[in-house]
Amino acid sequence: MESEHLVHMANQIGQFFQGQPDHAEALDGIAGHIHKFWAPRMRSALAQHMASAGEADGLLPIVREALRGRIESLA
Repeated sequence: MESEHLVHMANQIGQFFQGQPDHAEALDGIAGHIHKFWAPRMRSALAQHMASAGEADGLLPIVREALRGRIESLA
């Protein structure tokens, strides 16, 4: 699966959760959704994309923040 498509999907999840009033819950929701509903190869591809692209990964800041500390659980 192309990383561009994964980034788009992750950003859609981020847009949904960023409306929550509790920022910590939003971060947990984003990471939890991706961990729970994405196939391992999708999570691994997103983790690789984040590692190789750095801050230019195309992810919304809230998505990057949600996944940054949890990147090990993605792969």
